[in-house]
Amino acid sequence: MSAGILNTKSSSSTPAPQQAEPGVPSAANARAWRRWEDDSVQEPIQPLSREQVAQMGLDRPAVSVWRVLLWQTLTGLVVAGVLGGASGRWAWAVSALYGAASVVLPALVFARGLTGRLSSLNAATAVTGFFVWEFVKIGLTLAMLLAAPRLVVDLSWPALLAGLVVTMKVVWLAVWVQSRRSRSA
Repeated sequence: MSAGILNTKSSSSTPAPQQAEPGVPSAANARAWRRWEDDSVQEPIQPLSREQVAQMGLDRPAVSVWRVLLWQTLTGLVVAGVLGGASGRWAWAVSALYGAASVVLPALVFARGLTGRLSSLNAATAVTGFFVWEFVKIGLTLAMLLAAPRLVVDLSWPALLAGLVVTMKVVWLAVWVQSRRSRSA
C-alpha cells in the first residue's frame, strides 16, 4: 500500500512532540520569559527634543473646538430638517433636534470649562479640569436624555437617537476636513 495523504502512520524517525503538563511552562515559554525579564535586551528610551516636539505639533495642527461645535450644530439642524421633511412629522424633527442638543450643549459647557483661565494654570489643574468637565458633560447629557420624555411632546426615540449619534460622530468629519485643509495649504 502506498503512503497517501490519509496515512496515519508516521514514516519519520522523529518522535511526536510531548504535551506539557497543565500549569507547567514549556522550555520555549521559559526561554521567552527569561528574555522578557532580561533588562539588557530592552533598548533605552530616548526622550524627544524640544525641536522634535515642536515639529510634531506643526505636522498636525489642532482642530478648533469651537469649529467642531459649529459643525455639530449645523449637522444637528440638517438631520432634524431631513427627518422632519422626509417623515412629514414635526415631532420627529423636534426629537432629532433635541438629540443633537443633547450633544452640543454639554460639549459647549465642556469646551468653555476647558478654555477657562483656571484650567490653564499648570498641568495638574489642566488634567483635573479635563476630568471634572468631562464628568459634567456626561452628567448633563444623561440629565437631558432623562428629561426628554417630559420636555419633548410626542417624542420619537429613534429620531432623537439619530440626531444624537450623527451629531456626535461628525467630530471625525471635522478632524478629517481640517487635516485635508492643512495638507493642501
